[in-house]
Amino acid sequence: MKQYIINAPQLQSLSKRLSSFTVIVICWVMWGYLLYPIITVINWVRGDFTVINEMRWFGGYKSLLDLLEIYVGTLMILGIVWIAWILLRKLRRQRILPAAKKCVTDEDISAFYQVDPVQIFHFRKQQNVTVFFDSNGKIVDLK
Repeated sequence: MKQYIINAPQLQSLSKRLSSFTVIVICWVMWGYLLYPIITVINWVRGDFTVINEMRWFGGYKSLLDLLEIYVGTLMILGIVWIAWILLRKLRRQRILPAAKKCVTDEDISAFYQVDPVQIFHFRKQQNVTVFFDSNGKIVDLK
């Protein structure tokens, strides 16, 4: 598998590091905010009666049901957006053109670039090849 993500945080600028840290903190705060009512109810069910006043203050279980409706709605919207994104990516996937499946030989390359086929065979085995062009874009020399 190819590594498309370059994991080199030392190459990031300070502003990118601060912005990513800020996004992380905001996401964790939002996650905690979403879990807080559920944690409160779990503590109340376990017998921790210190949260009863808090439950009464926020409207009891009816406000929890309202929040659960919001949570379920949010999850449904996120799921729909996720599925739409997957379908859109699948539809936009590039199709392979029939011409791209054609196999190109060394003779075809040498005829197109007007280079000796022996040179192409020789330079294919090397790692570094320097190509010299003339003013019209034709290959003049290979080293």
